[in-house]
Amino acid sequence: MRFKKVLSVVDCHAEGESGKVIVGGVGQVPGKTMFDKRVHLETHMDDIRKIVLFEPRGAVWHNANIVLPSNHPEADFGYVILETTEYPAMSGSNTMCVATVLLETGILPMQEPVTHLVLESPAGLIRVRCECADGKVTSVRLVNQPAFCYHLGSSIEVEGFGTVRVDIVYGGMTYAMVDAAALGFSIDPSEARDLCEVGQKLKFAAAEQLAVEHPENPAIPGITNTEFMGPIRRENDALVSKNCVVVSPGRCDRSPCGTGSSARLALLHAKGLIAPGETLIHESITGSRFTCTIDGLAKVGKYNAVIPAIAGQAWITGLYQMGLDPTDPYQQGFTVADTWMTTV
Repeated sequence: MRFKKVLSVVDCHAEGESGKVIVGGVGQVPGKTMFDKRVHLETHMDDIRKIVLFEPRGAVWHNANIVLPSNHPEADFGYVILETTEYPAMSGSNTMCVATVLLETGILPMQEPVTHLVLESPAGLIRVRCECADGKVTSVRLVNQPAFCYHLGSSIEVEGFGTVRVDIVYGGMTYAMVDAAALGFSIDPSEARDLCEVGQKLKFAAAEQLAVEHPENPAIPGITNTEFMGPIRRENDALVSKNCVVVSPGRCDRSPCGTGSSARLALLHAKGLIAPGETLIHESITGSRFTCTIDGLAKVGKYNAVIPAIAGQAWITGLYQMGLDPTDPYQQGFTVADTWMTTV
């Protein structure tokens, strides 16, 4: 073997959503904060994202994380999230994968029955409670950065659909949120391709017609996802609802989506439908579930915000060395429009 680059990768998923964790081979990444490191990776080391996530080594439904030492005095470790089209400030499912990998591979010590971690994401510090038994992380509960609503009940014009009412909400990523039934969807797996195509149209229309800027960090990307929301019902003392987040370039999140769930909590609270301490069981298009609560209230600039807490589980599926042969014609991978909806 004559590999020009070797990455140590732990394959993982959180409630069905891929979250590879790169634990070695990246080298030094300059920057004081994880957001600084995110910017450096995006602008100077983007080949890593393409090698790992683009075909033939990756796929459109793959995500990855690079774990890095943190400079923050409270943080046990840091991580930068890589997705197929962007570097999100935050991701709940990826955070669950990172916490699980750090503990189950021994990078950080596991304490049973509960291990508390503080991880630095590009969005800020994420406090994590991991329930552990027999060397396995059985639940990851993360307290996200505050989530808030930019626009409530706004109307946008969408090609083929006319006027559509959307809510624009930040939960670590920024979402165009829409009632699924209003557009004829029940959020069934058989609808996935149609959800993706419509979701992309909605996202682009919302991004063009509704301005957003994070009040504390304007460099956080704007509207990059669509969330289709199912009806709410009560099961015992909890609210239960299905959702489907359409991630760029046009595919369904297999998990209930951590930042999408955070955005849903902010929206429900803004509409008076959930109070701090109440539980939302958020279900994905695949049937997996996150348990979501509001841990407190906050203010982000001029916006009233909630502090979301999201709980789920992640599973390690493999450990391997990803190598890049210098004669490989696909040094930075490729995309094909059958699944990627575009080519690179």
